[in-house]
Amino acid sequence: MHETLRDAKNTLLPPREDPHGPLPPLLIVLTVVTGLVDALSYLELGRVFVANMTGNVVFTGFALAGTPGLSVAASMAALAAFLVGAAAGGRLGAAFGNRRLRLLAIGCALQAVLVAAALVVAAVVSGPATRERYPLIVLLGLAMGLQNAVARRLAVPDLTTTVLSQTLTGLAADIRRFGGPGSRAGRRLLSACAMALGAFSGATLVLHVHVLIAFAVPLVLLVGTAAFAYRLDRPAGWAEVRDEAAPDARADADPQRGAPPDEKTV
Repeated sequence: MHETLRDAKNTLLPPREDPHGPLPPLLIVLTVVTGLVDALSYLELGRVFVANMTGNVVFTGFALAGTPGLSVAASMAALAAFLVGAAAGGRLGAAFGNRRLRLLAIGCALQAVLVAAALVVAAVVSGPATRERYPLIVLLGLAMGLQNAVARRLAVPDLTTTVLSQTLTGLAADIRRFGGPGSRAGRRLLSACAMALGAFSGATLVLHVHVLIAFAVPLVLLVGTAAFAYRLDRPAGWAEVRDEAAPDARADADPQRGAPPDEKTV
């Protein structure tokens, strides 16, 4: 348990020698954003996810079977927007291939623009059940696809910001060394809790406060993350974008090298 708590602490307050620098706490913030936005989209835009694409594929199957309240068009719109956003994020990662925090700052800034546009649209549409929900789905889907691609490019272990399946699988698969040396249980639990917190907060805002506030909160978090990442951007080992294919290639070329790829300094 002590190791688990220390791992969680090091994720929120990375030590100086952390190979990923300040990226882990910033990605935890983006994980909260994911929970907020998915709660908003599911509750306000007609039972559709804009970040959880596994859910949308399942919803599409349900809708095709005639399940009431689900829309094939809405799920497909979210999926298409997510893919376009992810493609843009991939191009962004290629353009800023040697500046990890710069990549994160620009990615979050672009997300903020998309979420701000969604906030403006939400302020003028007549209601979530009308056809005006589609611009909102597309804008938010673009933003979350962009986020997912940027997080993938940053390659911080167990912090994908939008997908928890692999994180929870890793937590369960390593249960025998839970809390022991080398365990990342603290980070994995923190990631799951961050998304749950975002979902709870988003649902509370939509159901008990005001839907526009539910749009505004993730916008504020994105702007803050972009500003913080830009302020900290400087040349450093951890600041370089990791080449996803390089670790395996290096391991094949030199099998005597010790640490696994995700534990090495870039």
